Amino acid sequence: MIRIRTIVLCLFVSLEGFSQYTPQQKLDSVFSMMHAQNQFNGTVLIAENGKVVFSKGYGYRDTLSRFKNTEETIYELASCSKQFTAAAIVLLHRKGLLRYEDKLTKFLPELSLWKNVTVYDLLRHTSGIPEYIVDMPANWDHKKIATNNDLINFYSARKDTLLFTPGSRHSYTNTNYALLATIAEQVSRKSLAELLKEIVFLPLKMKNTFIYNSRQHPQKIKDRATGYVWKKNSFDKITSDNPDYGDSFVFYLDGVVGNAKVNSTVNDVYKWIVALKSNSFFTPEEFKLMTAMTKTSTGRSIPYGFGLDLSGSDSNLSFGHTGSWDGYATFMHHNMRKDRTIITLQNFKMGAYPYKTINQILDNKAPEIEYAKKISLPQAEIEKFAGNYTDVEDKTDHQKITFLNGYLIYNTERIQWDMRFFPIAKNQFQSIRRGGADGVLKFTEIENGDIKLEMLQNGKVIGTCLKKK
Repeated sequence: MIRIRTIVLCLFVSLEGFSQYTPQQKLDSVFSMMHAQNQFNGTVLIAENGKVVFSKGYGYRDTLSRFKNTEETIYELASCSKQFTAAAIVLLHRKGLLRYEDKLTKFLPELSLWKNVTVYDLLRHTSGIPEYIVDMPANWDHKKIATNNDLINFYSARKDTLLFTPGSRHSYTNTNYALLATIAEQVSRKSLAELLKEIVFLPLKMKNTFIYNSRQHPQKIKDRATGYVWKKNSFDKITSDNPDYGDSFVFYLDGVVGNAKVNSTVNDVYKWIVALKSNSFFTPEEFKLMTAMTKTSTGRSIPYGFGLDLSGSDSNLSFGHTGSWDGYATFMHHNMRKDRTIITLQNFKMGAYPYKTINQILDNKAPEIEYAKKISLPQAEIEKFAGNYTDVEDKTDHQKITFLNGYLIYNTERIQWDMRFFPIAKNQFQSIRRGGADGVLKFTEIENGDIKLEMLQNGKVIGTCLKKK
């Protein structure tokens, strides 16, 4: 089996003879390659026409125990949690406990400066409310875990004005869904965790789905994956709040729910998507409202429904979401016309999802190289590109390239990016990236001994620097 998998992987890279393998073998070769290159660590589930066609885990859910990721591994969903908060609002609306036109201040009068914001604005991110993940870190006790009530009291005391008139713009903000969670709790007189369990998770038999605040109320949960990031200037995996990484906000913002904190498996998430697409849980009218492509008051399209990213139209609707938080990277997408579902849940921040390649394989098309394969180069051929580079347009801007275990690490004097790049050609290095971000470092050795560095994003040069001999 190892021999066959290795051959398939090599064939994928060269694209020679790849067509003779089954879609499952092709998909496995893609994810195996990405896992080997530190670009995927988690579980994938792909379904088509109501049937799961591929499901597999890669890597470990815990680097200490060395337990492997499987279809039963539980991951933090990060921002993919928002659709469940939205579901609670829809079901409470069905019961007549709230209206979409209700003003925020009906439920939270202390936020009086936001009196023109409606529940509908919160759902579609058209409220103009500021981002708590940006505002609270500089003004909150980092030793205390904040809750939704703390967030509300924080803004009540600050008396922030709105960033724009409600309905006039679309601006994605986590605060919107934290406030929706509190509204749901007020009208139901239950915690969001209790409410979602009762009205969503139990009815859909999502037995491994729940809200979990891992720092506020730590528990030992079977099959739950630990979220990881890289220790700076190292390939060791650590948790986000480790001082060697330093994302302390994942600790002190751990008590806020609504915008994140739902945990689940790929199997449970698929049950949820089946319920959405089949109108077996929401009525056709409710689902249509949840996935309606609307416009701002200025006529700009809003590519967002009720906790769902949207694309296409009624006849070719696609919906889903992405998420990144506390060492987890999540992606879920459903194409209604093709009846195709793609779910990737990962416990590694830099995890990516080969969405384009998956679709090309399932459509029986020759796959393009969406994620290039790492090649082997002698250490000296990589190390020669390390050093200090000066921007050709801004002489005060300096980039620092260092060598680490066959990779190049990118930083600047102003920001410690800690971005890792691996060789894909003798003079080109591909970034290990999250989601769809695409970065390449291209080096050119000049006759006078200088080295030119071009930084490319999605194939376009976004910066040029020089290292003097």
